[in-house]
Amino acid sequence: MAVTRASTWEYREITLPRGTKRDVARAALTELAEHGAWELARLRLYPDGRRRVWLRRRVQRAVRTA
Repeated sequence: MAVTRASTWEYREITLPRGTKRDVARAALTELAEHGAWELARLRLYPDGRRRVWLRRRVQRAVRTA
C-alpha cells in the first residue's frame, strides 16, 4: 500500500544587517545549508541594504514500523 504525504516544512527567518558583505552573507548561509540541511526559500534585499532570508528544511517524521 502506497502512502502519499504532503510535504511539511520548517522555516527559519534570518535578517542580515545593512553593510554585511556579500561574501560574509554567502558563507553564513552556506554553513547553515551544509550543517543544518537548510535550503534557501526566499531572499529579499531592501533598498536600505539589509537582507531578509527565509530558509526551509523538510520535517522528518518518524514512522512506526511495528
